[in-house]
Parts: sequence; structure tokens; C-alpha cells
Amino acid sequence: QVQLVESGGGLVQPGGSLRLSCAASGFTLDYYAIGWFRQAPGKEREGVSCISMRGDSTYYADSVKGRFTISRDNAKNTVFLQMNSLKPEDTAVYYCAAEATLRPCPVAYDYWGQGTQVTVSS
Repeated sequence: QVQLVESGGGLVQPGGSLRLSCAASGFTLDYYAIGWFRQAPGKEREGVSCISMRGDSTYYADSVKGRFTISRDNAKNTVFLQMNSLKPEDTAVYYCAAEATLRPCPVAYDYWGQGTQVTVSS
């Protein structure tokens, strides 16, 4: 069964940090570009970050640039999103997605996780 599972979300105070994980089962992430997305209540889903299949190309939305870092550990079949200096506006459900492509940030993704809630509040 092909599956992506996000974890690491939770409640954190402004200025705090969280590390999200996106673990794959049923397939290997070695051949997939991975994207992180988020959706806040009442807002459209937005792309946060993505990383190429080989990990040599990354992208960050302007809203998270300098605060978030995407990385991958293919040996663990997992992609991470390190989130520092969190702000209340980062509150959202975070999703990871995978697409088998050499392109660093594809437009469409084949596989999606179920999401993990991140809440930034004092």
C-alpha cells in the first residue's frame, strides 16, 4: 500500500520550532520530488517548500524563506521540514506530496499524505 505519513505537528509558541517528517511506505522516495504544502482555515492550499529527487534543488515560499529548511534522508525514506521562528500565521494543516520526476518542484503530485496540524499560539 502506497502511503505518505506526516508527523511532528503540534502546538508551539511564537518563535518556537517544529520538525515535520514525511515518511513513505510501499514505495521508495529515492525517485520522487517532494513538496510540502499547507492549508489554513478559510484559505487556499499553498506551496511551502519542495526538494528535488536528488536533493540538489530546493524551493521556499517567500513567507517561509530563511525560517524553514527542507531536507531528505533517502536511507530513512523520509523528508523533513525544519520550521524555526514560527509565527501565528504559520498555523495550518501541513501536507507532504510526492511526484516521480526529475523536476525539482512539479506542478502536480501523485501521492499525498493526510496532513499534520501545526498551531502557533501563545
